[in-house]
Amino acid sequence: MNSVRFRLFIILVAATSLVWLSAFVWVQQSTRGKVERVLDARLAEAGQMVSSLLSDQRIDLNTIAVAATGAAKTDGILETDYSHKLSCQIWSLNGALVGSSGSAPQGKLTDRDTGFSTNVIDGEKWRVYSVVNEALGMRIMVGDSYKVRDRLVEDVTRGLALPALLVLPIMAVLILVSVQRGLAPLERLASALSQRPAEDLSPVSVAPLPREIKPMGDALNGLFSRVTLMRDREKSFTSFAAHELKTPLAAIKTQAQVAAMAPDKDTRLRALDQIQHGVGRADRMVRQLLALASLDSDDALDESKGQVAKIIQAVASDLARTAAEKQVAIGFTDHSEAVMRTHAVLLSVAVRNVVENAIHASPVGASVDISLTNESGRCHISVHDMGPGIPAEEIPRISARFYRGKGAKEGGSGLGLSIVAAALERLGGDISFQRHPEGGETVTLMIPVD
Repeated sequence: MNSVRFRLFIILVAATSLVWLSAFVWVQQSTRGKVERVLDARLAEAGQMVSSLLSDQRIDLNTIAVAATGAAKTDGILETDYSHKLSCQIWSLNGALVGSSGSAPQGKLTDRDTGFSTNVIDGEKWRVYSVVNEALGMRIMVGDSYKVRDRLVEDVTRGLALPALLVLPIMAVLILVSVQRGLAPLERLASALSQRPAEDLSPVSVAPLPREIKPMGDALNGLFSRVTLMRDREKSFTSFAAHELKTPLAAIKTQAQVAAMAPDKDTRLRALDQIQHGVGRADRMVRQLLALASLDSDDALDESKGQVAKIIQAVASDLARTAAEKQVAIGFTDHSEAVMRTHAVLLSVAVRNVVENAIHASPVGASVDISLTNESGRCHISVHDMGPGIPAEEIPRISARFYRGKGAKEGGSGLGLSIVAAALERLGGDISFQRHPEGGETVTLMIPVD
């Protein structure tokens, strides 16, 4: 299930169960160790007591064995599961059985002379303590079955496990409630966003959010801010585009009316010439708007690559007619001495707009010179014209959309360099402007190449 609440619940319940299980195992092992020490001490005390009673020689051997191991019943005292479980055997040092308690096994409890030992008798495991009474020449063996010890440990751990099993469901409910309360701020945030109208891009309030969720609220506010900026930018773009298209269309309509009412051929020809000029201006703007929209969209452009020199030659060939109408020559010189390749569409868009701007800025009879060089793994495409140039104070703003400088010629849209900037951004390149003292401007595109 793809749910944060469910995942947190499962993780916390699993972690809690693991902690409880680890604690249970630890308690069980710790209890077993302590029970072993206590019962071993009991065996040692019983063995020493039997040896002491033997030394006093006031009662017979079997009575001593029974009394020391608690085998006799006492009136008024109830037997328990742990009563009468010690067994005692008294052996002479020459190997003869002298006496034993009723609960003692038939076989010898241990072959060890003194101290603690573990032995298996008739398939049953025993813990035995041996002590030698040198004065009487006897060996006293006191032992108890491991069944008693295991049952005692099981009873202790069962007493711990049953409450744990009862508490675990309660703990699971508390964990579920805690997770729900912990995720409540996220649910409130989601509810507030789902009820917000689409046009409301105001920042969400992040002050009440927990510290862990506050970065998400800040990220949302950052996203809203960027979307607001983009929406305002699109509104401005639409407004400027509509205004810029309105001017040539109005001029075309006016000139069409003049041509229709022209009293003579010369007036009609001038009107048709103006119509052609207006259509060309509108066509250029539409192409630039489409190019800018393609660069701004998330749709990937054609990723095919081409040779830089051939791309420049193709652009120059496409603009030859426009240059001829302006009586401007286009020249191209390749100084790269290497075959360089890059994104064909993006480079073509960038170079076309730079060269087209240079053609429109150049006076009649001038030339636009394009040169290609290779410097440090980057190609430098320089476009030099003999126009009025760009004032230094306008260069920081020259790439803004629809921006036209004070000395810009009529007919421009103010989109050319903004298109170049967008294309270079996707290419990872840069642009520089250099004004020459004798006149003209050199625009250099610097882009990485393969």
